[in-house]
This record gives sequence, structure tokens and C-alpha cells, in this order.
Amino acid sequence: MIYIPRKGLNVPTVTIVDDAGRVIADEQRRVIRHVIQDGSGADVIFGNGTTGEWNRLSNAERLRLIEITIDEVRQANATNPKSKIQNPKPVEAWIGVNGSTRAEVLTNFDAAIQLGADAAVIAPLAISDLDEADIVRFFLRDLNDLLEASRRDLPVLLYDNADINAPQYNKPRAAHIRTHIVKDLSRLPWIRGIKVSASRRVLGNYTKAALHFKQPGEFGIYIGNAMLIFDWFRPRRGVLGRGQAGVNEWLLNDALPIGVVSGPGNVLPREWQKAWRVCWAGDDELMDVYADLCQDFETMTEFGESGGQYVGKMLASLKYALELDGVITSSLVCAGTPSLTDDQKRIFGDKWLALRKRLQSQTKPLWQTTKP
Repeated sequence: MIYIPRKGLNVPTVTIVDDAGRVIADEQRRVIRHVIQDGSGADVIFGNGTTGEWNRLSNAERLRLIEITIDEVRQANATNPKSKIQNPKPVEAWIGVNGSTRAEVLTNFDAAIQLGADAAVIAPLAISDLDEADIVRFFLRDLNDLLEASRRDLPVLLYDNADINAPQYNKPRAAHIRTHIVKDLSRLPWIRGIKVSASRRVLGNYTKAALHFKQPGEFGIYIGNAMLIFDWFRPRRGVLGRGQAGVNEWLLNDALPIGVVSGPGNVLPREWQKAWRVCWAGDDELMDVYADLCQDFETMTEFGESGGQYVGKMLASLKYALELDGVITSSLVCAGTPSLTDDQKRIFGDKWLALRKRLQSQTKPLWQTTKP
């Protein structure tokens, strides 16, 4: 397989649905175009992920979402000359093929193959009828046989997200995919990376495991907790700082993460693209600017409710911000996802407008997200 994992900004797109939980195709396409931003936004569109509420959709709607995402990214690459000027590499369409069962995963994986996805993403610990002991066999037999029969290459990345891990026999799963499983799976030529929110030590274990059977650059690690990049890539100063940097490099086996997965990139795609660039470049001054702006947005999505507790409503906030910006007309969330109350919408709307003004005053126009 000739494939190098794509570096840069990976945006898991929200899924736009009606009140029956069906994907609204034309509005979903507008979100994808909005996130691409004529080539100045996402490097990768990740459809049917957790931010896209895959676990709230029926599998029929997942399949519709997969088809829409691949087709719209392909059309955007073909019809947008600006993206070819600013970014020689086309935007890639990565597809989450997870389902509740192994049968659904196989159906979705086959769809991703046939429709020409650039990569597929699988969270093995989220498959309810797949025991941990059988993960490697499922990849070696079921998924590998399906891929070989198709006679085309499809890179696959693992997805490690404790929030969606399915319990086994009424017991919670391990928080992360076990290192020996990553090592065994990395033997497969089409396993090309992992998306995960974890410590440097966990990421380093994954890197070390993968390097048993992968050359440097063939296995990419993507930071799932986007705000971590502002600490991860910050240059360490002084003797102690350089010593800490050396320890970090040792923990990661000299392999830095090559991308960031940002849900807020749905509404701030240009800003998150620039944030990734300044972090990779180690620009302390601009890292501080973008860290403050991005953290402010994260804080805006938390709301005080009864009992004095704060509840995070990121998905509902992302959709409402897209509605306020005129990208979509329906900001409904799927059944089971926390929604915004009318009062919370008012509070969020005021803060969103204020953040927009701050962005205009503190960042350059090229890296300010444009509205439709």
C-alpha cells in the first residue's frame, strides 16, 4: 500500500438531521463545504464520527452519511480551483465505519471501499458484540478478507475513545486499546494510524508497538483532545525545559503526533488550521493568542444547570453556531444528545458574536472563517 498518513487538521463533521433523525443531505453538504473553506480549512473531513453522532443514527442513515461525505469532498476537490492553488494536496474524506455490531461495521466498511473513501476509521472497543480477545481475529479475517476481495487499497486508522466504548458482559471495557493489540494489528499493511486522546506515555506505547512492523512515517498518531496541541508542541526553554523535551521525545519514540482532531473546527475551520500551523512551527506568541481564543469557545459550550453543575453541550453548540452563521437552518441534535434550552441559546449567541469580534481584531483576515 502506497499511502502516507495525512498531516494537519482533521475535522469530524457534525451531522445535520431532521426531527426524525434523518440526514438532511443538502445541509450536510453545506457543512462540508464550510469546513473545507476553499482549501484554507480542514485537511481531512472525518464523517460519521462521534462528533457526527454516529452512535445516535440508524445504520441506514450512517450509510447515507458515508455516501454524502465522500461525494461532497470529491466534488469540492474537483470544482474548487482555489484549493489547488493554496493546498496542492486535495482534502481527504475519512469515514467512520463503526456500527453497534460486527455486521454493521462490515456493511459500512464495504460501503467505504466501494464509494472510494480515502481512509476508514474503526473504534474496535465500541463494537458491542466484539470481545477484546477477538479484535485481532476480526481484523485479520473479516475486514481483511473484505478488503482483499475488493482488489483496492483502503487505509484504516484505529479510533480510541473511552466515551463510546461498549461494555462487555455488563462490565466496562478498558479505557484504551491494549498495546499488544495495536502491535498485532500494525502487521496489516492497511493499518496506518490511530486517533486518540491520551497521555504521552500511552501514545508512546502505541508508537513503539506500531514501529515493530511499520517504517517511520507509515503510522500516524492524531491528538483527539484538540486543546492539548498548545501544550504538546510548545518549545521548552532552558536546561529543565530541554530536559523535559528530551523525556517527551523518548516517551514518544521520537515520533510526534502528525495531526489534530478538532470538533470546534466545524465552526472555526480557518482558525483551527492556523492554530495547528503555529503549534507545529512552535510560534510561542501566536500559540498564546489561538489557545486563548479556542479555549474561550470551549468554555462557551458549558452551561450551568440545576444543582450548580456545569454541563458540556459541545455538539448542540456547534450546530447552533452553524445556524447563526447561516450555514444550516436545522440545528437539531439526535435523540439522546443534550440540546440547548432557549435561554442557553440566547447566552451562547451573545458570546458567539463577541468571540467573532475578538477574532476579527486579533487574527489576520486569511485565517478568519468566511460565512456562506
